[in-house]
Amino acid sequence: MSENKINVKRKPKSSLAKRSIQKFFSNKLAILGLIIVLAMIILSVFAPIFATYDPNQIDMASLNQAPSGIHIFGTDSTGRDLYSRLLYGGRISIMIGVVSAMTTSIIGTVLGLIAGYFGGFIDSILIRISEILQSFPLIILVMVLVTIIGPSVTNMIWVFTFVGWMTVFRIVRNEVLRLREETYVDVNRAFGISDFKIMFKDILPNTLSPIIVATTINIAYFILQETGLSFLGLGVPTNVPTWGTIINAAKSITVIQMYKWQWIIPGLVISLFVMSINFLGDGLRDALDPRN
Repeated sequence: MSENKINVKRKPKSSLAKRSIQKFFSNKLAILGLIIVLAMIILSVFAPIFATYDPNQIDMASLNQAPSGIHIFGTDSTGRDLYSRLLYGGRISIMIGVVSAMTTSIIGTVLGLIAGYFGGFIDSILIRISEILQSFPLIILVMVLVTIIGPSVTNMIWVFTFVGWMTVFRIVRNEVLRLREETYVDVNRAFGISDFKIMFKDILPNTLSPIIVATTINIAYFILQETGLSFLGLGVPTNVPTWGTIINAAKSITVIQMYKWQWIIPGLVISLFVMSINFLGDGLRDALDPRN
């Protein structure tokens, strides 16, 4: 009898998961986004295999060469191969986006669970802190912090984590405020189950869908932030190849007018990756939304 009950309980979860997977794979844009994202991540992670040149190798005999069979994306003003630099730059830019999005999601989730579950004074304090941080224009706040602590990959991740946890925090908090009133939470409390177990074993799994979607979207957002800051010279050091520093190296009037591939191709690569991430995020949102 107990085995039958267990099977009855598991079946809806299995069917719901199957339905979500079917909805995701029926979304052609989401599948396209997933394929492009995975392909670009693989190319970047295994850049030493796919790159044709050293990304920092200066070749004075190959300055500002247009795309050709030798340099498929051309070279920059110091003769460095643009294709190789984009692959190696993707490793850093994607890493910054992924790590920043993961850390902000972890911090935002934990704080959101605490604020939503306990409420009261703790909730008020965390809400006020998030409101204070959100009252500043985000790009200005990031620029100020990066200027203070200095440009580096690690500092970029710390800054993005510090200013980016509020979105996930508010999403999780709002979900927990609703879920803590459910019957199963009251039953668990009545059986003496600790608040920690209720929050992380019972409530957290029911908030994963919006967290996954928000994390995906934040990856694209942080990559764009890194690109913008590096273009302004405030991101990572210019000797570190990232998508932002590649754009930064092509911002002179001469390059913009005469050597257009040096900024058009990196711009297209960044736009393609960010657009694919957004397609993927939209597909996950639709697939994981039980109301659809």
